[in-house]
Amino acid sequence: MTEPEFHKLLQRYLIGQCTPEEQALVEHWYDQLEQVEGPALLAQNQAEVEQTIWARLRQNRRLVKPEPRVVPMWQSSPVRWAAALVLLAVSIGLLMLTINRLPVPAHLTPVASANGWLQQTNQTRQVQYFRLPDSSRISLHPGSRLRYHTALAGARREVYLEGEAFFQVSKNPQRPFLVFTNQVVTTVLGTSFRVKAYTAGQDASVAVLEGKVAVQARAGAQLDASPAHPAAQGVLLLPNQQVVYSAARRRLKKELVDRPVVLAPQSFEFEARPVAEVLGALEKAYGVDIVYDKAKLASCTVSITFYDEPLFEKLGLLCKSLGAYYTLADANIIIHSEGCQSQLGG
Repeated sequence: MTEPEFHKLLQRYLIGQCTPEEQALVEHWYDQLEQVEGPALLAQNQAEVEQTIWARLRQNRRLVKPEPRVVPMWQSSPVRWAAALVLLAVSIGLLMLTINRLPVPAHLTPVASANGWLQQTNQTRQVQYFRLPDSSRISLHPGSRLRYHTALAGARREVYLEGEAFFQVSKNPQRPFLVFTNQVVTTVLGTSFRVKAYTAGQDASVAVLEGKVAVQARAGAQLDASPAHPAAQGVLLLPNQQVVYSAARRRLKKELVDRPVVLAPQSFEFEARPVAEVLGALEKAYGVDIVYDKAKLASCTVSITFYDEPLFEKLGLLCKSLGAYYTLADANIIIHSEGCQSQLGG
């Protein structure tokens, strides 16, 4: 792993676009740094923390996987990339499903307000991290504020957000977790997702990394709704999906996130394989629905290899091979094709 790749990994972590293996790896780095350096370092700006982590990784060569001599990692398939991450984690004893602790900057402490409410405000230029009383982990973006009741008491765990935050909610099916903004209410039982709703803007968005999330407009919200029983006027989101609320239109629009992440690594090397097989691999990898005319593409084959291109770039390359094009409708991908060309390849 090179230094640019290392920083790209940290950036993906901050915006919630890491794979579970990458997320565990980054959080362990932060966790170890806190044990060695203490919370004082973690209270510094993000750039200094990242440089310190990188320096320590370089000092201990066992923590850094040597760069491949023949095929650079960024040109390998998603399967090889996932395998490399697993090997890296194993080599430093970090293969784990969850991390129990997230570093807490010393200067980010809740401020008590009236009626037993606490408030976290990020007045820095860096994303700040903290944990709620139920062990849910929050990444609070600059200029954002989160308000919640002491100990998250009550039948529902309710928090109020102004700005942007990434939530990793501790699972508790008996006590739903609700995020209120001026525009929408998001309900989960325990999962990871991002909410963006700045007070200066009229729109809000909710994007899901894992699990299921129920979203509805705040006006007239049905507070007993849940991902298992969403509100009639609400939207149920799955991984790689998001919803955007337009205040002007007073409607929720469900769509795919701008950059879907791989949820289930697949082999992306195809040699004279049916197009349906390629599309099926993309569906499984990204958890998306791809709609196409099965009859028109039934006899079509294609030779194509994907590396680490984003999903939409992969689709563009495939469509170019087929002489086709794709469109997006809600959270679906629609392939438009008149059938096979005389020569397909890629």
